[in-house]
Amino acid sequence: MSIEIKVPAMGESVSEATIGRWLKAKGDTVAQDEPLVELETDKVAVEVPSPVSGVLEEINAAEGDTVTVGAILGAVSESGTGAAAAKPPIKSETGKSELAKTEAAKSKAAKAKPEPKREQPPKAKEQKAPSTPPPSVRRIASEENLDISQVEGSGKRGQITKSDALVALEARKQDRPASAPRPLAERKNVEREERVPMTRLRKTIALRLKESQDTAAQLTTFNEVDMGQIMALRSAHKEAFQKKHGVKLGFMGFFVKACIAALKEIPTVNAEIDGDDIVYKNYYNMGVAVSTKRGLVVPVVRDADALSIAGIETAINDFGERARDGKLKLDDLMGGTFTLSNGGVFGSLMSTP
Repeated sequence: MSIEIKVPAMGESVSEATIGRWLKAKGDTVAQDEPLVELETDKVAVEVPSPVSGVLEEINAAEGDTVTVGAILGAVSESGTGAAAAKPPIKSETGKSELAKTEAAKSKAAKAKPEPKREQPPKAKEQKAPSTPPPSVRRIASEENLDISQVEGSGKRGQITKSDALVALEARKQDRPASAPRPLAERKNVEREERVPMTRLRKTIALRLKESQDTAAQLTTFNEVDMGQIMALRSAHKEAFQKKHGVKLGFMGFFVKACIAALKEIPTVNAEIDGDDIVYKNYYNMGVAVSTKRGLVVPVVRDADALSIAGIETAINDFGERARDGKLKLDDLMGGTFTLSNGGVFGSLMSTP
């Protein structure tokens, strides 16, 4: 029996992914929950495990293909299925196989059974029309000029949910044409250039940076801070800190604590504009930018105000290792209220990412 491998749900704002690489080849034996294929989303790499133990018998999507949530990636044949089919039928004492007896009995029963009556089509009153979309969907449709008649609902009786509307918006954004590359005739030194396709993550970073310029007011401010005492404190305690906590004492722990103190003093900075409202966040989920080969990601240290510097440094170290190994989950990147990026590790004096 074949079990389909499908693209799993990957978060409310993620509707599609790119096939990064297949970890198994067609015909390979796989164990249940063993990773089969790696998907690249806008935010993280996701491994899709095998639903059962058996043999990978089909691969329907090649590396580099774009797939949507719920799409069939391939199929796994359950262990024992082939062996069971190959076993010869058990012979009875009369020489006839049990399988033949069963088939004959089924055939006889089918002939004796009267033809069932055709079911009448359901009456019109039994066909319930999808209910009116909820207020949240109507608000999104109004604000984003979204035609909800073109949105397929996943709720009861086909009702359009808020998640459906957000997925439709994201799909519409992805369909926007990218800026076309210049014709080769207008480019000089083409033979000395190397053209490399962007990963999905880097493309999303570029789109979001441009989108932020179009939709949000830009303001950058720089202020000097005397780091002398923190430098001295770190030098005095970094060795003992590492022995006690198992992680290095960096600067980000101090920066996170300083930002939390500032956010508590000036809560407007820890707020966001949602429609006509200002939403003040009375919690401090600090996003910390982490650089990887695939691009920049921002995992979130939740309730950082309740953590010690050692707890913050441990969390950042864990995020850094998992980000570089491609082991971050979508939940690790969600819900941030304030973001810190330490460009100093790249030698920059200041930056506005």
